[in-house]
Amino acid sequence: MANVEHSGRPAGAYGATAGGGRLRAARLALWLVAAVLAVRQVAVVLSTPRGERLTDLETWVGPNGVLHVKGSLYDSTRFTGTPFGGLVLKPLTRAAEQALGWGWTFGTLLLVVALGLVVARALPQPVSRRTSLLAAPVAISLLMLSLPVRNALWLGQISILPVLLVLVGCFIVRGERTSGVLIGIAAAFQPTVLLFAPLLWFTGRRRAAVSTGATFVALTALAWAAMPHDSYTYWVHHMAGTGLGGKADDLANQSLHGALLRLGLTGPLEIGLFFALGTAVAMVGVRRAVHNARDGQLLLAVAITGCAAIAVSPTTWQHQLLWVLLGVVGRVGKRASDRYVWPVAVVLVMTLPAKMMLPNMAAMDPLRDNVVLLAALAAATVVPFLPRTSPYYQAPVPTEYAEPVPARLRHVPLVPQLRRVLSRPNLLLELLLIRVTYAAYQKVRLAATGGSNEAGRARAEHHGHQILDLERFLHIDIEYAVNHAVVKIDWLRGFYDFYYESFHFVVPLTVLAVLYWRRPVDYRWARSALGFATLLALVGFWLYPLAPPRLLPGLGVIDTVHGVQDFSKPDYGTLTALTNQYAAMPSLHFGWSLWCGVVIAVIAPKWWMKALGLLHPFFTVSAIVATGNHWVLDAVGGAAVVGVGFGLAYLLQGPRARTAVAVGAGDPPQEAVAAGLGGGRSGA
Repeated sequence: MANVEHSGRPAGAYGATAGGGRLRAARLALWLVAAVLAVRQVAVVLSTPRGERLTDLETWVGPNGVLHVKGSLYDSTRFTGTPFGGLVLKPLTRAAEQALGWGWTFGTLLLVVALGLVVARALPQPVSRRTSLLAAPVAISLLMLSLPVRNALWLGQISILPVLLVLVGCFIVRGERTSGVLIGIAAAFQPTVLLFAPLLWFTGRRRAAVSTGATFVALTALAWAAMPHDSYTYWVHHMAGTGLGGKADDLANQSLHGALLRLGLTGPLEIGLFFALGTAVAMVGVRRAVHNARDGQLLLAVAITGCAAIAVSPTTWQHQLLWVLLGVVGRVGKRASDRYVWPVAVVLVMTLPAKMMLPNMAAMDPLRDNVVLLAALAAATVVPFLPRTSPYYQAPVPTEYAEPVPARLRHVPLVPQLRRVLSRPNLLLELLLIRVTYAAYQKVRLAATGGSNEAGRARAEHHGHQILDLERFLHIDIEYAVNHAVVKIDWLRGFYDFYYESFHFVVPLTVLAVLYWRRPVDYRWARSALGFATLLALVGFWLYPLAPPRLLPGLGVIDTVHGVQDFSKPDYGTLTALTNQYAAMPSLHFGWSLWCGVVIAVIAPKWWMKALGLLHPFFTVSAIVATGNHWVLDAVGGAAVVGVGFGLAYLLQGPRARTAVAVGAGDPPQEAVAAGLGGGRSGA
């Protein structure tokens, strides 16, 4: 391990002023974002009723907390720390009892800020001036958004302190003994931090390694002398805290032990497998960490060791998972387009609930329930981080760009940096972002009515009458007539029900897949337009919840897909518990189908393909009206957001590229193909 002078830049560079107005503005904006996130986190905690916040801190000061229980620490509510943790924190917490919340929350906040500053200082060299100036606010912002920090603030936990002690010991203090003392104190709070001792030993800092072990032993012995019964309970009866604070198979326990229990393994078989796997992960993780430390990537080495500690600990609760986020500094991939996959995946895993990462399907349960553990295992054992000696570490294979197409408007594109890329984007990153975006889309739809259909029912029905009155004024109120005409013809009703339920996702995904494989330049253009249209639709769902014809009492429209509705109940229909039934304006059923039709009409080389593509929005608008799921004006709204989506893609990125000459390094070459209709035309 290395001291601060080996962290990748001179000590004075960190405080240097930025050269250029744009860099200063960017730095100021990032610090503002970090401040806003910090204020928001504190406000969320302090605005919550006392009985619902800092629940783990209530372990100390609550009616049955440590401060009010005369016996063992572990006779209290949910105390899971080490005896040394209880010995140190008990008097400190007694002093903080009168100011519960404020002192603890702001103290934790300061620890997060200090952690972000140390992380920014510890980036591996060479570090550009821009990176050094922007790293600290970015690191603090990511920490504020991460689930471990949010849980620590919410629960009143001290899990940030051991991470900070390790980083200070590795990157700030100069003496090896002092470094070892700090890491030993961290291990006294979280015993698996002892895994850093082998890292110190094999990287040549043997005094620090010995000091770490000696400090841990001394502090643990001190706690044993002061609280022998508690120490016996923690170290012997509960085997280093196993089983304290909740069941080990709880989803919050993201360790190998918890994962094996969730898979149904118990008894000697589970214990033996846990020890075998834990030993293998620890050995591989420390070996990889040593290799990266010798390579000069000290922060990555710390992150890998911490990820291994997460896996081998008997219980690793959610607030103890911060090590995974530090792994974002590792570089993976030879191509510039692949370089973002690992950091984006880490940030998403550490900031979003697992249900947003993977679909809510039974087959996905083992992956979704252990997604953070899998990320930690990947970082510790298999992710191919690039060494600094690799020619791709500083200079990845560059991205190839299409020749810009002159636009008719002077200031188009508004963002020239968003040039048309010729190569295919990374498939894993695309799938990950599509999944997360769709999960966010589902949550926003439901949240638009306050989290339930009952919350927005009256307002949505009022808007439904507004739409109906407007359609009657325009003489386009055909929903009732079309719906009842289709209901009388069984085969037609079955066709529209099937079309409504099936083609909404199948056709857009198919179009995206074909474009991704055959037309990567057009894929990015079409994907951007679809993304803009969907974001605009979410705004519509939020601002204007609307009851569709099938859910407007008194209209008499029959729900052909979900069956007869019971209007006496606030929530009715098959899907009311899963999604917002009042997200009707604009209609993304029609909007997405129109997007498909436009893309196929522009890209397809044959006239019959274009005609077939345009039939899809025609059948879709017929289906959404016939099944009673949308008003005619909903389709108009869907067309409007799609038009604006294509317009924004044009304004921000400019016209579509004329030709695709290559697909990027590492991919098989393609023949030059026209991006337009059989020629070199460009379009919006």
